[in-house]
Amino acid sequence: MSASNGRSGLTVMVLGADGYIGWPMAMHLSRLGHRVVAVDNLARRRWDREGGTYSLVPLRSMGQRVRRWEAVTGNQIVWRRADLRNAPAVNALFQEFRPHALVHFAEQRSAPFSMVDRRHAELTQVNNLVGTLNLLFAIRDQVPDCHLIKLGTMGEYGTPNIDIEEGYIDIEHNGRRDRLPFPKVPGSFYHLSKVHDSNNIHFATRAWGVRATDLNQGVVYGFETDDTVLHPDLNTRFDFDSIWGTALNRFCVQAAVGQPLTVYGKGGQTRGFLDIRDTMACITLALENPADRGECRVFNQFTEQFSVLQLAELIAKGRKAHGLDTTIAHVPNPRIELEEHYYNAKHQHLLDLGLQPHLLADTLLDSVIAMVEKRSDKVDAVLLEQPSVSWKTGGNEVWDRYSTHKTAGPPRAVRGEEAPQKAR
Repeated sequence: MSASNGRSGLTVMVLGADGYIGWPMAMHLSRLGHRVVAVDNLARRRWDREGGTYSLVPLRSMGQRVRRWEAVTGNQIVWRRADLRNAPAVNALFQEFRPHALVHFAEQRSAPFSMVDRRHAELTQVNNLVGTLNLLFAIRDQVPDCHLIKLGTMGEYGTPNIDIEEGYIDIEHNGRRDRLPFPKVPGSFYHLSKVHDSNNIHFATRAWGVRATDLNQGVVYGFETDDTVLHPDLNTRFDFDSIWGTALNRFCVQAAVGQPLTVYGKGGQTRGFLDIRDTMACITLALENPADRGECRVFNQFTEQFSVLQLAELIAKGRKAHGLDTTIAHVPNPRIELEEHYYNAKHQHLLDLGLQPHLLADTLLDSVIAMVEKRSDKVDAVLLEQPSVSWKTGGNEVWDRYSTHKTAGPPRAVRGEEAPQKAR
């Protein structure tokens, strides 16, 4: 691979750069000396307006963010507004910037959002699959040496009653052996879109010699990195509702406002988790150690495993240490999933590349809860407490209520869209 063998000075497109992980990633790579092109169609902000959801941490526009980043650090991030479903727009980006690598976050990422109704299932799969297909064809036709670093999800695997390997499994059947993609049983139309993506990427590496790293990421927590703390204008998202927020975020907010921690079902559902700072490190390691031409490399990207109930108990224990009682309440699970199951997923490859994990600690939970306490008057109790989507029946009365009232959520200035900014 050109440009110092992938170690510095690369032109890197961060796709989905307005998102929770995309924006911190753009800053992180810019600080490391890469030429960063931040691309987004701002759909996430539109989906907030549609569902009445919002980030508890105020967000600036992309234009404000990149200007503040340059003012604070002296580093430039090039901002482009573009929709990856538009093949001519994707081709134009590739012609202008000739990227060495793509960091691809530009997908609808919510399982509940994909289960609202037929339209949202279609939106999720069209957005995610067509965007990635356009990228694959642009790589083939314009920059065949470009490294695609694609964010997948551990949810692709489901919860099989065997150990989860990293992408591939060695199988012996009727006296013959082969190494094949690990079988996947995804749990939503969103997770299905990620599986389809993985298959398309795997095919492109075999057919066209594309180099790709598929990162099956666990649940990410935390909202601060070394870069977001430099100025309030550089904040990333903090979602707490049942559509976009994780169980850990929701529990932290409930603890901060004095509500019971609402565990879905028995709480035995186990998943992989990692700190947002480790996400930055994992993607950087993948960038600096690129896949070979024709290789579809799969890393399971998480550092620890917890059940939902274990997370709730960790937070309750931490609050008790401060003399604060926090109760745990079990509520009906809106999802179709096993309440208790075997879960042992391998995640060695990134550790072998040098990942040094930040493990979940009481200090991080305390800092998140302290942040929420300062903004407790901004918390919508209904969005926090009530699941708005059922896997069996789709969007319920909570979804209908918030999707009808377009004024729900933070002030317009926090969520505004803008025209694309030309490169200087």
